[in-house]
Amino acid sequence: MPGPKSLREQISSGKMVIAPGAYDCITARLIEQAGFPAVYMTGAGTSATLGYPDYGLVTMSEMVGNAARIAASIDLPLISDADTGYGNELNMYRTVQEFERAGVTAIHVEDQVFPKKCGHLDNKELVSLEDYLAKIRAAVAARRSRDFLIIARTDSRAMEGFDAAIKRSKAAVEAGADMVFLEAPQTMSEIEQVPKLIKAPCLLNVVRNGKSPDMDLVAAEKMGYALAIMPGLLISAVVGISDQLLAEVKKTGKHPPTPGDAGPAQVFARFGSAEWDERRTAFRPEASKRDAAE
Repeated sequence: MPGPKSLREQISSGKMVIAPGAYDCITARLIEQAGFPAVYMTGAGTSATLGYPDYGLVTMSEMVGNAARIAASIDLPLISDADTGYGNELNMYRTVQEFERAGVTAIHVEDQVFPKKCGHLDNKELVSLEDYLAKIRAAVAARRSRDFLIIARTDSRAMEGFDAAIKRSKAAVEAGADMVFLEAPQTMSEIEQVPKLIKAPCLLNVVRNGKSPDMDLVAAEKMGYALAIMPGLLISAVVGISDQLLAEVKKTGKHPPTPGDAGPAQVFARFGSAEWDERRTAFRPEASKRDAAE
């Protein structure tokens, strides 16, 4: 049975790839089991797993470590947030090497000053266009496989305006980026114009209650977007349902029913317990004899 298509193949097909955001192996496996074609490792979610806001407080090694665990747990392409590349073009070069070695399929790199902020927060700062393009070129040079995609993200819309963000995006494509991620367009018209003006594969960041209008994914595909990520979908839901269940325990003094109401065996089955049960006895001599007798 053939494995999943590479992200580059999926994008070349012309159908928009939808990649919900995972922050650990649990959420990544659930995305895979739900039938999505790719997984996105959210930097904000990864920061939260370590107890921090998305303020650039997580190191490259911590991000790569989480990405490596997620990549090993799924058979889908993994796209990862790589923040600013964690320094200048030398740091960017090593960042690509580490993410590619970890089994990641694509990373996006942004033009904020480090430490950065979530793209849907205020008061961000940008590096110069020269510094940004140097890092994009370094990222492209560092990869070993063309199937490892470099996604150029710009946060310049908020500080310098839409036209400046388009200019930076086009320059990043000329520097070798495979895809453009223009963060937080502020109107539906801007969202629609991005793929038309850039004329290269474009990523849409779907963030509920963020700086951009709520976006229908079918409409986004018709606009020409190649990839849509949904970083906050699961982490926001987990926070919400956790608050709800914890409040119920305090109120009633009982264990409330959970969505799906699965027991331990059912939960473990979602994470490969059947395969591990087979391995439990597969390597014992008596198991081999029994199999031969049967």
